[in-house]
Amino acid sequence: MDSTEANSTRWKTLLAFGIIYFVWGSTFLAIKIGVAEVPPFLLAAIRFTVAGLVLYLWMLLKGERNPTAREWGSVVLLAAVIFVCDYGLLFWAEQRVPSGLAAVMLATIPACMALAEIILLRTQKLTMRLVIALAIGFCGVAVLVVRQFNLGGEPINRAGAVALIIGAISWSLASALAKKLPLPPAKVMSSGAQMLAGGVLLSIVAGMSGEFQAFHPAAVSTKAWLALLYLIVAGSIVGFTAYVWLLHHYSPTKVGTYAYVNPVVAVLLGNFAGGEPLGERTIVGSACVLASVVMITTVGATKSGAAKALKKQDE
Repeated sequence: MDSTEANSTRWKTLLAFGIIYFVWGSTFLAIKIGVAEVPPFLLAAIRFTVAGLVLYLWMLLKGERNPTAREWGSVVLLAAVIFVCDYGLLFWAEQRVPSGLAAVMLATIPACMALAEIILLRTQKLTMRLVIALAIGFCGVAVLVVRQFNLGGEPINRAGAVALIIGAISWSLASALAKKLPLPPAKVMSSGAQMLAGGVLLSIVAGMSGEFQAFHPAAVSTKAWLALLYLIVAGSIVGFTAYVWLLHHYSPTKVGTYAYVNPVVAVLLGNFAGGEPLGERTIVGSACVLASVVMITTVGATKSGAAKALKKQDE
């Protein structure tokens, strides 16, 4: 690799990590802006239908095969769990919960995934380090939710918190299911199809919830439309493309560091740009959740490194 190519790759890497760190972290505030004027399930439906259709058609134009009927069945199942139960509840919860704290609550996904691997997949054992990490994470959630903790500031809305926890559990269940279901081999095609299916399912939920009748496009401000456009283009299409590119060039552990950064970006952006309070309760609860995320994800990294070392010794 010559110096020009090396510099190009370096800049692409910095840009891609910048996108998944800061763009994905900023989407929580964009959702908050959008749901202030557009019904939540409908907003999510528009975002993922458009983004999914773009990715799906792009892959077809590149010559990627269409998913088989069996693969479409898996796609729809995962779309229901991820986009309706996780993202749908996230959009709904952000009507009640500050955007930064919504990001912190969803940062419990690694804890839920660890529990899913222990209970459902049986691919991980419950070690003392994992027990401590899970306890710290759940303490962080308790600090954010429980009124009895005298840390100043109001705890977050209980219904919104429950919705976000269900969303985190849904994502972890979907991750476990994805390892067992037949899906399109091309990651972009698989995710584009899931987004598209998720958008259609969210449209059905929005219709059943009466959101179409409550939606008046002429009354929506330019600010909210721009937030939706940002979610579609930057958050979904550009963000996911950068994520897939990074997975092809770096380890999942290194790419997964966005899980540490997104909540921090969301909390700071919510405070400085969204006027959300940054009190002692938010700081302590967020710190506990992020400490839990770091401990859980580095457990996986350590195991992966040990496995590679053993493999090299065998060779």
